[in-house]
Amino acid sequence: MHPLLFKIGSVSIHTYGFFVALGFIAGIFIATKEAERLSFSKEIITDLAFYVLIAAVLGARIFYVFTTPQLFIKDPLEIFKIWHGGLVFYGGFIAALIAGIIYLKIKQVPVWKTTDIIAPSIALGQFFGRLGCFSAGCCYGKETSLPWGVCFTSTDSLAPLGVFLHPVQLYSAFTNLIIFVLLWSFRLRKGFDGQLFWGYVLLYGITRSFIEILRGDFRGSFFFNIFSVSQVVGIIMSIGAIFMLLYLRARAKIT
Repeated sequence: MHPLLFKIGSVSIHTYGFFVALGFIAGIFIATKEAERLSFSKEIITDLAFYVLIAAVLGARIFYVFTTPQLFIKDPLEIFKIWHGGLVFYGGFIAALIAGIIYLKIKQVPVWKTTDIIAPSIALGQFFGRLGCFSAGCCYGKETSLPWGVCFTSTDSLAPLGVFLHPVQLYSAFTNLIIFVLLWSFRLRKGFDGQLFWGYVLLYGITRSFIEILRGDFRGSFFFNIFSVSQVVGIIMSIGAIFMLLYLRARAKIT
């Protein structure tokens, strides 16, 4: 709703970037506190966050560019203007997961124990990130006549102006907040390493696939004219999460 937070001279602070940064800082804080509780190296968590952040931003942007190349044909430099929106979470998540596993393997640190430490932080970071999306007007919803529909009026907004839309950014923000609360509450009772992380993947995949139905922005090609790319990825990752949860639980029982 307010794409530009404030401007000092020629320096502009965009609300989207502010919320993404806030989400990253909050996530680091929560993850390091959990690492401290488990007597786990906080330095591993902060270093991991650095590499994951870089991989996530690159992966999210590359995924968006590949799924919507027509948006960048006339102005290729727009690829680098991420404050205009255009980060696909799944692209960033997959890239960050690969980078994180490589880093943890190099450091010879238990992978799934570490991912459990950061899982709640991912959901919390997404909560803030989606508030940024709402501020910028990206990832907007379809038109609606429901009483909680939102109307964007700023000419800097990426959403259509003057029409009431589903606030899907807020739907996503608050579902991620609920996921964070569930993971944070369950962390003291988990039965095996990896349970929190793959539980997050499962919950996010399911909720994201449903919220996608109400999205109104252009998101590339559709499979069978029904499923968006993000829905297909979400379904695949949800199935993968169920498999990993069953596999890791079985392995924990054997050991």
